[in-house]
Amino acid sequence: MSRFRWGLIGPGRIAGTFAQAVAGMPGSCLHAVWARDLAKAQAFAEQWSVPNVAAVRASSELDAFLRDPAVDGIYIATPHAQHGEFIAASLAAGKPVLCEKPLVPNLAQGQALVALAQQRQCFLMEAVWTRFLPVYAQVGEWLRAQRIGPVRAMQSSFCFSIPFDESNRCFAPALAGGALLDIGIYNLTMTRWVMQQALGECPEPLSIQAQGVLAPSGVDQRLAATLQFPGGVSSQFVCAFDSQAENALHIYGERGRISVSAPFWGASEATLVLGDAAPLRVQLPPAINGFEGEIEEAQRCIRAGLIESPHISHADSLATLGWMDEIRRQLSVRYPFE
Repeated sequence: MSRFRWGLIGPGRIAGTFAQAVAGMPGSCLHAVWARDLAKAQAFAEQWSVPNVAAVRASSELDAFLRDPAVDGIYIATPHAQHGEFIAASLAAGKPVLCEKPLVPNLAQGQALVALAQQRQCFLMEAVWTRFLPVYAQVGEWLRAQRIGPVRAMQSSFCFSIPFDESNRCFAPALAGGALLDIGIYNLTMTRWVMQQALGECPEPLSIQAQGVLAPSGVDQRLAATLQFPGGVSSQFVCAFDSQAENALHIYGERGRISVSAPFWGASEATLVLGDAAPLRVQLPPAINGFEGEIEEAQRCIRAGLIESPHISHADSLATLGWMDEIRRQLSVRYPFE
C-alpha cells in the first residue's frame, strides 16, 4: 500500500510532534505544509523532509494547498479559535481532517462542522492522542473485565505554572485561551473514556459543578469541577496554569483501584491495586512519541471510507464540548467571537 500523504496546517510546536511521528511511520509521510507566513512553512518543510522521500512542499496559498490531489488527509494544529475555519475549508475541498483538540471552542461550532462532515461524507476526527496510547489499551482491558469491580469515582489533575502574558495563546480570549480548553479537555475526555470502558457507554452527567479563578484577561487560569453520573459515579478534576499537581489519573472501584502515572495524558505506566495483593505495574511506552496511534487510526478510517472513528467519535467530541460549554458558563468565561 502506498504511503499516506499528510497535509499540515499550522506548523507550530504540536505540529512538530505530529511530523516526528509521521516521519517514523513507514506507511506515512508529510507531503505539504501550510502557514500564512510562507517563510515559516518553508522552514518547517525543510526540517521535516525525509531522505529518499519527496521533499515536503510549503505553501501560503490555502486554496492551492487544499486542491493538491496528492494530499490524502489534513492535520490541523492552529490555535483553538482557528480550528473551525480550517476544518470547514478542508471538508469543503473534500479533504479528510484530523484536528487537534479541542475540535473547536464550543458546541455550536462543533455541531455545524459534524453536520458538514456528514453532508460531505468526509472524515473528521478530533486528535486525542491519549486515547490511543498503549498503556490505555491495558487500562481498558482491566475496566472491561471489571478487575476493580464497578467504578465508583475518578480523580485527575493537569496543572503547571506559567507567568501571565495576555499575548500567550493560553491567556488570549481571541484565541480561545484558558486552562479548560487547553488542558482540562484531557481530564474530561478521559472521564468519558473510562465510563465507556467500564459501562459500554458514557451516560450524560446528572450534574456538573465548577468553580475557578480567572486570569486578568478573563479566561480561566484555574478550575476544579465535579461531574456526577447515574449510579453515584463521580469524576473530580483540577486543571490550572498557576499551580503544580500530581498530574495522574486515579480510578476507584468496589474491589480496587487503577492509577495512571503522571503525566496521565502521555502516560506509559499504570498500576492495578486489588486489596492486599502486590500492585501490578505495567509499562507500555509508545513506539515513537505517542502521536502514532491517532495517526494510524485516522489513516485506517480514511482508507476504509469512514467519516468518523469509533474510538473518538463525533458524539464523543460533541459531548465533551457540551460539558466545557457548561463549565465555562458557570465560570462566566465567554470568548469575544461567541
